[in-house]
Amino acid sequence: MSTSSFQLLHAEDSLVPIKGWVDGVPVEPEARQQLQNIAAIPFVGPWVAVMPDVHLGKGATVGSVIPPRGAIIPAAGGVDIGCGMAAVRTTLRANDLPDSLALLRNSIERSVPVGNGGGGDHRKLPDSIETRLAQSGLVARLDAIKAKHRKIRTDKIDKQIGTLGGGNHFIEICLDESDTVWAMLHSGSRGTGNLIGSYFIERAREELGRRTLGFHVPDRDLAFFMEGEALFDDYVEAVSWAQDYARANREAMMARVLHEMRQRLPKFQLDKTAVNCHHNYVQREEHFGQSLLVTRKGAVSAREGELGIIPGSMGAKSYIVRGKGNPESFCSCSHGAGRKMSRTAAKQQITLKQHREATAHVECRKDPGVIDESPAAYKDIDAVMAAQRDLVEVVHTLRQVVCIKG
Repeated sequence: MSTSSFQLLHAEDSLVPIKGWVDGVPVEPEARQQLQNIAAIPFVGPWVAVMPDVHLGKGATVGSVIPPRGAIIPAAGGVDIGCGMAAVRTTLRANDLPDSLALLRNSIERSVPVGNGGGGDHRKLPDSIETRLAQSGLVARLDAIKAKHRKIRTDKIDKQIGTLGGGNHFIEICLDESDTVWAMLHSGSRGTGNLIGSYFIERAREELGRRTLGFHVPDRDLAFFMEGEALFDDYVEAVSWAQDYARANREAMMARVLHEMRQRLPKFQLDKTAVNCHHNYVQREEHFGQSLLVTRKGAVSAREGELGIIPGSMGAKSYIVRGKGNPESFCSCSHGAGRKMSRTAAKQQITLKQHREATAHVECRKDPGVIDESPAAYKDIDAVMAAQRDLVEVVHTLRQVVCIKG
């Protein structure tokens, strides 16, 4: 397999290489510096892989794949632990959809709480989700984590399973290249996962202040736990819980979305094609004869034959992809288009008129509250896909007809 599409992004004095699939896509200087900081940690390697949707993140760069040896960096996984995508293909066709999709959008928004804060929680937990949660074992597992770490909250677990959240999380109804209807969504472990991530990042900082090191850590957010330490094991346990909760959250939401589709659309069946994948997560994997706890922050596993989802922005295309198993990327691909503007810059530079024109073909919010999620705030998804042509192949190309944002 050719690996000629990556660039070497590391400085001459870097401890490990940085391999970036970034041909034809912008990489801001701040993100490059952040990657250099990561590559300066002695236990990171054999190299850092960078996806074409790369952009500045907190502590670790979004769009990075970091394989530490004998240690783990909580910030490398971020605070939106287990965030990921789910998609399912139906037997519906474009001509089965009504001319106006406003009623379908409204019914989904009533069924699935959206947004951050109390308004994005369940007022009353639906019976189906309550049963799903009770059977999952997630409550007992979180109680065990809290017994060791009292600052971990457990009061949101039932209120937020089956809820979307805000920011770049979304629910979409899409059409593929053959006009077949798909349901797709993007969310993670919600407030509990965020708290777990923030808590362990802070604990790692505290531990860093007590360590005697023979090397410099260029950013406190790159603080770490060493394998064999109690906090290492506790963090892996908590991350595993958050990833399982995130997957259960997406499953619960998808069930609600499909229920509303069945209420509003002609009868349909589900196709065998369904994907549910994380893109902010930690997973033990074998690479080059080593057992590594690979951390993907804004990256998706793309082993040979493995299906994944690479979404665009509100008005752009999305892709169902099949991994090529490229070992140079640790069998990974991008998790989306990647931001090219900060949220603040997007609100300052993108007009409401521009947003409405860019999303004219989509039933979605067209108000100032989602300007920072407008297509112009993101990289060109076609360029992102071209830059990772040796990582994945496109199986289906999707275009949105409904997009729900928090």
